[in-house]
Order: sequence, then C-alpha cells, then structure tokens
Amino acid sequence: MENREQLNANVLETGYMQKLNGRLHKWMAANRLVQSVVAKKWSILLLVMGFLLGRAMILEQLAPFAVAYFAVIYFLRRELLIWVGLFLTAGSLFSMMPSHTGYIVTEMVVFFLIQKGIEKFERTDISYAPMIVFASTCTVQLFSYAVAAELTWYTLMLTVVESALSFILTLIFIQAIPVFTLTRKNYHLKNEEVICLIILLASVMTGTVGWTIHSLTVEHVLSRYLILLFALVGGAPLGASVGVITGLILSLANANAIYQMSLLAFAGMLAGLLKEGKKWAVSLGMLLGSSILSIYIGSQADIMQSVWESVVAVLIFLLTPRSMIQTLAKYVPGTQENVKSQYDYAKRVRDITASRVQQFSEVFRQLARSFKQITADAQSVGKEEEMGHFMNSVAHRSCASCRKREACWDLRFYQTYKLMTDMMAEVEVNPGITVRELAPEWKKACIKPDQVLEVMKQQYDLYKHDQHWKKQVLDSRQLVADQLSGVSQVMEDLAKEIQREGQELFLQEEQIRHALEELGLSIHSIDIISLDEGNVEIEIVHQYTRGFDECRKIIAPLLSEILGEHIAVKDEQMLPKREGYYTVVFGSAKEFEVETGVAGAAKGGELLSGDSFSTVELGNGKFAVALSDGMGNGERARAESSTALTILQQLLQSGMDEKLAIKSVNSILMLRSSDEVYATVDVALIDQYNAHTTFLKIGSAPSFIKRGGEVFQITANNLPVGIVDDIDVDLVSLQLQPGDLLIMMTDGIYDAPGHAVNKELWMKRIIQEIDAETPQDFADVLLERIVRQHHGEIVDDMTVVVARVDKYKPEWATFRWPGLTRIERPKIVS
Repeated sequence: MENREQLNANVLETGYMQKLNGRLHKWMAANRLVQSVVAKKWSILLLVMGFLLGRAMILEQLAPFAVAYFAVIYFLRRELLIWVGLFLTAGSLFSMMPSHTGYIVTEMVVFFLIQKGIEKFERTDISYAPMIVFASTCTVQLFSYAVAAELTWYTLMLTVVESALSFILTLIFIQAIPVFTLTRKNYHLKNEEVICLIILLASVMTGTVGWTIHSLTVEHVLSRYLILLFALVGGAPLGASVGVITGLILSLANANAIYQMSLLAFAGMLAGLLKEGKKWAVSLGMLLGSSILSIYIGSQADIMQSVWESVVAVLIFLLTPRSMIQTLAKYVPGTQENVKSQYDYAKRVRDITASRVQQFSEVFRQLARSFKQITADAQSVGKEEEMGHFMNSVAHRSCASCRKREACWDLRFYQTYKLMTDMMAEVEVNPGITVRELAPEWKKACIKPDQVLEVMKQQYDLYKHDQHWKKQVLDSRQLVADQLSGVSQVMEDLAKEIQREGQELFLQEEQIRHALEELGLSIHSIDIISLDEGNVEIEIVHQYTRGFDECRKIIAPLLSEILGEHIAVKDEQMLPKREGYYTVVFGSAKEFEVETGVAGAAKGGELLSGDSFSTVELGNGKFAVALSDGMGNGERARAESSTALTILQQLLQSGMDEKLAIKSVNSILMLRSSDEVYATVDVALIDQYNAHTTFLKIGSAPSFIKRGGEVFQITANNLPVGIVDDIDVDLVSLQLQPGDLLIMMTDGIYDAPGHAVNKELWMKRIIQEIDAETPQDFADVLLERIVRQHHGEIVDDMTVVVARVDKYKPEWATFRWPGLTRIERPKIVS
C-alpha cells in the first residue's frame, strides 16, 4: 500500500514538473516570436538611419558618418551589412554633394577588405573598428587628392580632420547603436552612453538638412521634438544637454544655424524645469524658450517660422505614444522607469534562480526517496530467507557426498533442519564449541558430526561478515538518503529566501528615505532586502561624515523606532568608485548577546593540543559554541578534532538539521581513515532571540551552567564520532537566563580530581568558588585551579570554553520624530 502511494506521489510530481516545463517551453517560443517581429522593426529603423547618415555632411565638405556607421553594423548586425551599405550609398547620392558618393563607397570597400585581411591572420573584435575606420578614411582621401594633384597643407588638414571625426564617431556609435540592435541585456545606460545616444540621433537629424515642408525646416522640427522627449524623461539637465548637442551638430552641418545652439539649450532647460507638469507643461516650456530667444536673433518672418516649427514639434510630441516615451525613459539613469526596469530585471533573475533551485531540490528529494525505498526493500528480506541460504550452503558442503543424505534431508527434513538450527544457535553462543559439547541427538542422527560442525563454523564466520557488510551498505544508503533529504531541504529554504527577497518594498523604502531626509541626512539609495521580524536587513548608501557616526547614533535608533525592534549596524563598506559614500548594512539586533572566553593547555606543555574549539554566529540568529577532543594527543588528535568542528560548522551554517549534521561528520570520520580514530563533539546552539539553547554532546565531558550561586550539570550518553557507523544523537534543550555562565570542557579538565573523588561535586564546588567578571577571566582561573590540582603538571590536553548570555543593550536609545509612523511589514507567504 505504501509503495503504491509513493508511486502515485512520484507520478503526480513528475506530471507537475512536465506541465511546468511545457508552459516554460511555450513561453520561450512566444518570446522568440515577439523578438523576431521586434527585430524586423528595428532592422527597418537601422536602414532608415543608414540612409540619413549617408546624406549627412559637415560644412558641406566632410562626410565622416557613413563609414563609421558601416563599421559598427559590420560587427553588430552583419546580416544587414549589404543593405546598410546600399542605403548609405543611396543617401549620399541625395546629399548636397553627390560627388562624395564615390569616396564613401570606396571607404566602405577599403574598410571591408582591411577587416577581412586582419581576420585571416587573427581574430578581431569591435575594438579594432575605430583604427580601421581611421586608416580607411585617411587612405582613400590621401589617394584621391594625390591622383587629382591637389595634395596641399589644407587638403591634408581636411583629411586628418575627417579621419579623426570618423574615428570618434565610431567610438560613439559603438556605445549607442546596441540600443537599436537588441544586443543589450538590460536597460541600464551610463550617462556617457546616453550622451552617445543623443549624438547619434543628432547625427541622423543632420541627414535631413535642406529638407523643407511649406517653409518649415525639417531638422529644426526634429531637433525640437528630440528636446521635448528628453526634457520630459530626464528633466532640465538632460533637456539642456540635448539642446547643446543637437544645436552644435546642426551648426556644423549648416553654418547659418549657429544660433540654434543657444536657442535649443535654453528651450530644453525651460522645458525640463516643467517636467512635473507632464506633456502640456513641457510643451509650453519649450515654446516659451524658443520664442523668447527667436526675438533676439532674427526678423519677424524668422520669428514666426521658428514658432511654427516649435508648434509642429509640439503636435508630434503630443501624438507620441506613451509606450514610446516609457521605453526611452528606461534607458535614462535616475528615472522611475529605469529603476523599475532594473527591479523587474532583478526580480526576473531571482524568480528564475528560485525556480531552478526548487527544481534541484525536487531532484534531491526524489533521489532521497529512491535510496530510502531501496533500503526498505533490502530490510524487508526476512531473516528466515537468509537462514535458508545459510543452511543450504552448509548442507551442500557437508552433506552432498554423504551416503545418508537422502535419509536425512528427504525422509527426515524437518528433524534435520531443526538439528542444524540448534547447532547454529550453539555456534553463535560459543564459537569455539567442540564435537564433545554437542547434544547427544546430533551424534545419533549424523555419522559425520565433526565435519558438519567445522563447515558450520566456517559458514557462520562468512555469514557474520556478510551480515556486517550488508548492514554497512544499508546504513550508508540510509545516510545518503538522509543527506540528500537535508540538502533538498536546504535548497528549498534557499528558494523561499530568494523569492521573499523579491517582494516589492517601494513604499517602505520611501518612508525610510523621507524620515532620514527630514533629519537632514544625505541618502543616496535604500534597498530593503528583508523586513521579517528578527531578520531585518536594509542596505543604505549615504554620504559618510567622518567623526559623526550617524549610522549608529541616528539611523539605527530611528529604524528601531519605526520598525519596533532593535536595529544595529552589521557592516560598513566604502564604495570604491564614489569617494565619501558608504554602503551600510542594518540588521536586527539580537535580544541576547553572547560573550566568550577560552583557556587551554597542551599535554606536557607542548605547543600543539589535540583539542579544538569554535565560537561563531551561524547567520540564522544562532550562536554556536563548539568543543572537540581528538583521540590521544598531538598532531593526529588535533587533525581529527579540527576536522570534526570545521565540517560541523559548515553544515550548520548551511542550514542543515543538527542531528543530520552530526551523522554526516561521523560518516566522514569513518570513511577518511581505516584506523580507529575518533573525536568527541560538544556543541551548544544558543538562540540569540530567546536564549533557548540546544546541546549536542557526543562522547564529551559534562558541561555546567552557573546561575547565581547554583550550578547545573548537563550530560548525554553518546559515543564519540568516528567509532560506530550508526550513531545515536540525543539533544538536550535548556532555557538560559540573562547572566548565565555556560562552562564547556574536555576530559582533561573534568578528570582532574582523579577516580577517587566524585568529579561532579568537585567540579561544581570549584565553579561556585570562582568569582570572575568576564568569561575570559573565569576560563583562566578555572584552568589555573586544574593545573594546581596536579601540582603544576599538565597530564592531558586541557581546554575550557566559557560563554555568558546577557540581555542586549543598544548603544543609543531610540527617539521619536514628529509625524513618524511605524512601517507596515509585508505578509510572509509560505
């Protein structure tokens, strides 16, 4: 019945995983379809940009845009290279100087040939593109001037300038074009990359120079439209920057438009200042800015033309879909859309990671069930069947050639089988039994009792060895099943933790930011990782003021007030790229704190003791105090004890169950050496939220708790790890009180009074007599008393660890601030 239920559970889980994978494949297929459609739209946009860049010129003499764009497309979208080349050529044919088409085509061909030649000898990447573009432009221009016999200092200067511009534009396009080629993995752009994107768009607008619609200049309309977009997205700084860049590039393309730089910069700044009023306010700001400056730079006709160009740009801007503006905003640092896109990206990564971890957890859980099933099937094989195999083997070896075989095993089967079973029982009780000690019934029934007895002894030895190794295999399978189950549980907890970190906590972050800024603190960013009670973790990046320590004096007490629990500074790290800024991690302060002290001495005054100790926070609100005593003394004992503690500490820190961790350590010590080596393990796990303590004592000496004038002993009867395969782990739980002293010791301390004295009463009396202020002083005094007990001789390795549990007292008290309210914690979904 159990096997059928287990099979049904496995089928259900397998069906669930198959259904989940099917949905994942469908989502990936739909995502690929959407990406292909979007990629086609972007490809058309890249071709249009190629046409305009092929038409763009500087001072009606220089055309550095085409070859730079061609070079970057070669590396980013090579499948469009031929089409881009054709559109660049077509654009140059419709430019103000169609005669430059031959130069542009030749430069692209030379670039292509140089690039292919380099690829024949070594692998190249996009970092080589600027130098190859420079070489191609310079070579073609110099060759053309030399053939036309026009090589002068002036033409040489023009060649160098155009080559340098091509070089710089290639660097700029490398940063900007990936936005349009879908090669970026996220939406985060640096400020420099945003500037490069603006330069690219302004360069594309240069390709519209000379186009007019009813006396309206197309490049002026597009430049104002571009300013409106970026002013709405990035505010005054970005609007003014776009105005300066577009005005500069347009003035290079047309010297008569030099005034556009100041006009567009002022209009962009004024439009950005009205960003909070959304589209209509930004449009009004741009209209005012462009109209005011137009009064000073032209006639009435020029003023009206500028106004009408601004009005057309505003109309296009008002008709722009909101989705397009939001897409642009995702790339601009500091915008809400950019922050949200970063958060969505991180959340998507967290969800995928949690899903994969959960899948691995299911895999380990299935493996654990498989091993447990195999173990259960092996244990279900009855002892009667094994006895049957044993009897058949004895009968085959001793009775096969006997003349009375048929009489014994065919005619009197049950009587013979009972006699053989009785003989086996006697051999099991007394392995050295002789023929004389056999029951008289055997001598009457068998004509060769001595031979049967000898075979029985041999087969019984083999049977015992076989049973021993079978038990070893079964125990190993059970241990592997338990360990796989433990790993599965750890991974499942990790998946839940990852999902819990992905909760949206924008409101709580803004509430904390507002409270801190009300106090006049400069806060750069706040990231709430967890608001779970007792497990709060908040990262704050702020400008550090040396000597004031605002984190511990102001921020931590304020967070304690609005969260309703003690918050302390856990970590402080200076940002490497931003001088004066620190990342400070705030976390839940434990209700109890543990202070420890250790004292020890090696046998005979040697340097190396066989004892090892550890005092460490496990990271889950628990503090571990551990002590291990290796077998014997010296280096070998030290290795065993330190190995046991190191592995145990790592397993506990990973979140593994205490009993399973101890069993894993025992198995490792059993497998690492065939010699008889062992180590005691004495661990106290103190919960720093409620002082509840769990003791794991494996072959260790008793521990003691001193509470005021009373002393309590804590013992457990378990063998040391590394002796037997299947170790029993008994846990002892106790509630500690503030001010309690926990004294843990090795047998070198506990056995000091000798066998003639009651060790427990003697040790309690010594502990009661010691009056020390700190755990370290207590440990030193206790060790000194033990050494004096032996008249200064150190007869064994001695180590004592003392821990005192006290109520946590925050360094700075909390304070109330007018208008400050408690933070609402999100509900934990299990």
